[in-house]
Amino acid sequence: QVQLVESGGGSVQAGGSLRLSCAASGRTFSSLGMGWFRQAPGKEREFVASINWSGGRPYYADSVKGRFTVSRDLAKNTIYLEMNRLNPEDTAVYYCAASPRGATMWGGPLDIWGQGTQVPVSS
Repeated sequence: QVQLVESGGGSVQAGGSLRLSCAASGRTFSSLGMGWFRQAPGKEREFVASINWSGGRPYYADSVKGRFTVSRDLAKNTIYLEMNRLNPEDTAVYYCAASPRGATMWGGPLDIWGQGTQVPVSS
């Protein structure tokens, strides 16, 4: 079983930047897709970005393209979400997730989730 632990959340002003980290442990996960999701107050959880541990292109929601970058560090078993030009609409709890079906297929019963980290963006 894979365990995911997010870190790096915190308050930031509009226009600022933040980097979230997700440390993975527990088993071999080279075949997994890794992703970031977020849930704003009163809204459904939504996809933000994803990437496969094995490499390949990253995927982004339209709302974050050009501002957010997802990456992975295989040596540290960690994925990152670099967030730039943050705005109040980015305020949410951000979750790291792993999918055994790869970086483009989410919502299955075997998906694994971290505990989430808060990112409040003030105007």
